[in-house]
Amino acid sequence: MSNKRAVVLLSGGLDSATVLASVRAQGFDCYTMSFDYGQRHRSELDASRRISKALGALEHKVIGIDLDGIGGSALTDSTLAVPQAATQGEIPVTYVPARNTVFLSLALGWAEVLQAYDIFIGVNDVDYSGYPDCRMAFIQAFERVANLATREGVEGRTFRIQAPLQSMSKADIIRLGTQLEVDYALTVSCYQADLEGRACGNCESCQLRKQGFINAGINDVTRYF
Repeated sequence: MSNKRAVVLLSGGLDSATVLASVRAQGFDCYTMSFDYGQRHRSELDASRRISKALGALEHKVIGIDLDGIGGSALTDSTLAVPQAATQGEIPVTYVPARNTVFLSLALGWAEVLQAYDIFIGVNDVDYSGYPDCRMAFIQAFERVANLATREGVEGRTFRIQAPLQSMSKADIIRLGTQLEVDYALTVSCYQADLEGRACGNCESCQLRKQGFINAGINDVTRYF
């Protein structure tokens, strides 16, 4: 083991898989964390386990959170339809209130226990859906909180919240992952994937992913139903 430890948030999707491969390539010992938060399907959690193992993480945790008890998102409330087209100029109903704030808080707790001072998240503000908790301003603000709210931070050991894909297009992310030999067939990005992890091909996440492969000039290995 190296002296460099990192906690990597791993959703099971394309972006977080690319982050994990990149962090491993930098020589970090990786600990991955996923969340069973009441999302519509479990196939992304199955994908996160496969990806974590394939990319050599030392440990993978799946943490249960009752965000479906809050509701307010088409990803956690089955009475809300997943939109089939991108929204223009407004935050879509697929936004999950407080999701990244909660995820990063739990990742910070584990990182403090592990003495892992780098936490990686695959958010992006180029090809994304306009979620406020994907912006760099949020990541920077959370890093300040992390160093104010922890024993490690108070004692002078600094946490870094890193979002290496922040300014990359989906095509550039796919090119990077391909160079790092990420098997994108293992990943699930669809908002309403079936039990086998196959994608609908129509939701906004699928559209962004499809266009990314086209723009990258790389064969799309996504399985569709």
